[in-house]
Amino acid sequence: MKKIEEIKNISVEEFHHEIVPAGKPIVIRDLVKDWPIVTEGKKGNYAFCEYIKKFDIGLNVNTIYGDPSINGRVFYNHDLTGLNCSLGQHNVLDSLNYLQEHANDNQAPTIALQSVAIDRHFPGMQNENPLFLLDKNINPRIWIGSKVIVAAHYDPSENIACCVTGRRRFTLLPPEEVGNLYVGPLEYTPAGSPISMVDFEKPDFEQYPKFKQALSAALQTELNPGDAIFIPYLWWHHVQSLEGINALVNYWWNHADSKRDEPRNALFHSMLSIRDLPPHQRQAWHALFEHYVFEKNGSAAAHLPLNRQGILGEISDDYIKTIRLALSKSLNHLP
Repeated sequence: MKKIEEIKNISVEEFHHEIVPAGKPIVIRDLVKDWPIVTEGKKGNYAFCEYIKKFDIGLNVNTIYGDPSINGRVFYNHDLTGLNCSLGQHNVLDSLNYLQEHANDNQAPTIALQSVAIDRHFPGMQNENPLFLLDKNINPRIWIGSKVIVAAHYDPSENIACCVTGRRRFTLLPPEEVGNLYVGPLEYTPAGSPISMVDFEKPDFEQYPKFKQALSAALQTELNPGDAIFIPYLWWHHVQSLEGINALVNYWWNHADSKRDEPRNALFHSMLSIRDLPPHQRQAWHALFEHYVFEKNGSAAAHLPLNRQGILGEISDDYIKTIRLALSKSLNHLP
């Protein structure tokens, strides 16, 4: 498997004008090596947990618990009617103590504090551990857990993930590999994003033969404390925590106009309205999408006067509201 490209030093300008627009993952070694949370983590599990506790204000957080038998893999149960673990709201202090208690077990139970908003749950931590590459208004989240395996999934946002204690192995695949990843149910997912049904650690090529093609496009790296990775928009990523206690701080952001609609909604509606049409009709719509949405042949409105381009050109806030209202009325009148 190919390694993800690595760099060590980067400026804000290089990151936003070269790295992000390229849409390729990159590892930034030692990006946050001077963070106090990283320094404390290098002292050991106890020092790391004590550092977290000093910011904790006692709020419960989203937490996953799993039996040792699942070997850290957060996934569906055998018939996809539920998960192989339990999700709930739990106290940070108790969870950290539980993590320390079981950190050295040969087959430890799975526990993961999921996507905890630092500004809300650990006020003051962000000020001590700032990320100079991003706007201060982008709020980080922290993920703390045991040897957890997160199935391959994507995020509809750009992502910087910073390893602060323990080690993590990332396996990334481009969006184009979706057809080779055998994605699970779109409506019911472990954490919001669809996941690959393939066990990356023990792939069953008889059941999932096209996964071999996905592996040929896969990129991999291991992050040590202080390292970071940029994961581009919609890139699939499988994440494996390798130590008894691991923690990651990540930042999600999006350049898309917040006034526009969520692309996933368009995908779902297209599946409802187009997927089951006769093949020749689907092909016709395919041509229209390539022309008007993806602009395969360049701007679809270049031949029209600016004041007559309508939805094909620059759209005002008022016009966006008008289109949304028309779509809403249309959907509400469906049988």
